[in-house]
Amino acid sequence: MEEVMDGAMQAVDGALDNAKSAMDTAIDRIKKEVNLQKLKSDSMCQLKTAHNWQEEKEKVEDPDAPSYFWRAHTVTVLLVMICLLVYTALFETPVEDSTYNGKKGFVAALFFWVTLGMTIMPDGPFLRPHPALWRFTFALGIFYELLLIYILFQTPGDARKLLKYIDADLGEPIPEKNYAGNCKLYDGDNEDPWHNIKDKVDIFIVAHLAGYWCKTLIFRDWWLSTVISIMFEFMEYSFEHQLPNFSECWWDHWILDVIICNGGGTILGIYTLRYLSMKTYHWRGLYEIPTYRGKIKRFFGQFSPHGWIEFTWNPLSSFERWIAIVCLIIGFLITELNTFYLKFVLWIPPNHLLNPVRLLFILLWGAVCLRETFQLLDDPECDKLGRQSWVMLAIIVTELLICIKFGWATITKPLPRHIALWWVLGAALLLIYTVVKFYLLKPNHIPKPEKENIRMGSPVNTPAEHKDAPGEAQNSLNMPGLYQDQSREDKKDL
Repeated sequence: MEEVMDGAMQAVDGALDNAKSAMDTAIDRIKKEVNLQKLKSDSMCQLKTAHNWQEEKEKVEDPDAPSYFWRAHTVTVLLVMICLLVYTALFETPVEDSTYNGKKGFVAALFFWVTLGMTIMPDGPFLRPHPALWRFTFALGIFYELLLIYILFQTPGDARKLLKYIDADLGEPIPEKNYAGNCKLYDGDNEDPWHNIKDKVDIFIVAHLAGYWCKTLIFRDWWLSTVISIMFEFMEYSFEHQLPNFSECWWDHWILDVIICNGGGTILGIYTLRYLSMKTYHWRGLYEIPTYRGKIKRFFGQFSPHGWIEFTWNPLSSFERWIAIVCLIIGFLITELNTFYLKFVLWIPPNHLLNPVRLLFILLWGAVCLRETFQLLDDPECDKLGRQSWVMLAIIVTELLICIKFGWATITKPLPRHIALWWVLGAALLLIYTVVKFYLLKPNHIPKPEKENIRMGSPVNTPAEHKDAPGEAQNSLNMPGLYQDQSREDKKDL
C-alpha cells in the first residue's frame, strides 16, 4: 500500500514539475514574443520616408510645357467668355419660358465657374493627361459641395422636385429590390433551376469588379482594398433592416461580391500596380519624336502616369498613422453607404446616369485626396491638409447629413441586438489592440524620419556616407529583407 502511495505521490510531483516547466516555457515564449514585437515596432519607426519629398518640391516641367497645349491662355479664355456673354445678352432672341431660361442660366453659370477653375486655380499633384483636367474636377467638387449645402436646407419633397430639373422622371418613389428572396443555388422546383444565380448577375457585377480595380489603383495597396471590401459586407448585414437593397444571400455576399467581383478587381489592380511600378518613365516632347508611330505612341502615353510613387502606408509604424488609416477606412465606408442612402432618400433609380457620374467624380476626387493624405503622413515637412482633401471631407459629411435629415425615420431604426453586440465587440477588440500595440509595446526611442538622396529611376541604396552611430546597430532589428525602401521614385505621379 505504501509503495502505491509513494508511486502516486511521485506521479503527482512529476505532473506538477511538468506543469511548472510548461508554464515557465510559455512565460518565456510570451516574453520573447513581446520583445520581438517591440523590436519590430522600433524597426518600423526607424523607416525612412517612402518618397524623396525634397525632389517633389522641385519644379517639374513636362517636355511639352512650352507648347501651345500646355499654356494657360488666361486672356484668351477671358475674351471668349466675354464674347459669349455679349452674344447672349444682345444678339440672342429671348425665350418666354421661365423653366428653360432657368436651366440655361444655371448651365451658363456652371460653365463659367468650371472654366474659371480650369484657368486660374493652382495645379494639383497630378500632371496627366493634363493639369487642366484635375483643376476641372476640383472646381466641379466645389460646385457639388455648394449644391449639397443648398439641398441640405430644403425639405425632402422640395429636394426631390429639384431633381426634376435634371430629369423629369426623377423625384418619383422607386421600389427597393430585395436580393435575398430565395437563396437556393439550385432550385429544382423551377423550370430554370439556376434562376437565382441569373437574377443576381446584372450590370452591377461589372461595376463591382471595375470599382475595386480602381480602388486598388487609388489606394495603391491591396490590403486596404480587401479590408474595405470585407467591412462593407458587414455593413450590409448590419443595415439590411433599413434598406432592403442590402439584404442578400450568403453566397451573394461572400462568393459573388467579396471573392469574385471585389477580389477579382483587386487582383487586376495588383497586376496593374506592378506594371506601373516597374515601368521606366522617360518622356520626350511630342515634337521631338521624328516618326508618326512614335508620335501616336507618345499621344496615348499622355493618358498614362507621368511617374509613380508607391504608397507605403505603414499603419503600424506609429500611433498617428494607425489612427489616420482607421479614419481613412471609416471615411471610405461612409462614402460607400452614402451612395445607397442618397438613392433611397432622393428617389434616384439605381440605373440612372447620375449614379455612375457621381461615382466617377468621387473616384477622381478620392485619387487626389489619397495622394495628398499620403504626403501629409509621409512628408515630415507637410503640415496641412490638401485642398482636394478638404473639399472631399466636406462632401462626405454633407452627404451624410442629407441622408440623416431626409431619412431620419429609416436611419433611426435601431440595430438588432445581436448586430449591435458584434459591433461593440469589434470596437472593443480594436481599442484593446490599439492600447497593446501602441502603449504596452510602445518603442522606447522614435527617431524622426530621415531623407535620402534618391536618384530618379534607380533603386534606393543607403548612401556610402551614412553610417550607423555606435550602439545603433545593436538596437536595430536584425531581420534583413523584412522592411525595404522603395525601389523606384519620381518627381511627379500621374
